[in-house]
Amino acid sequence: MIICMKKNKKTATPIVKPPKMNRNNRITISLNDKEMRVLEQFYEKYKIEKRSRFLRETIMLAVLKKFGEDYPKLFDEKEMRQ
Repeated sequence: MIICMKKNKKTATPIVKPPKMNRNNRITISLNDKEMRVLEQFYEKYKIEKRSRFLRETIMLAVLKKFGEDYPKLFDEKEMRQ
């Protein structure tokens, strides 16, 4: 963590900044022509400029959602319905 002092008119207040998350790992995916056209149409329609950010956030959202669904529960669904 990085702590820096922000100068205020009256006092200096400390600001805690989280460490910078450098992205050093790269993945590559292949799309067919139809998938690529659909993706490009989506970018155009919703005016997405930062494509890598969009893809990264979309993938991570799907992964975290799946983790949440697969999280072990105290009781099975059958036991909860009884």
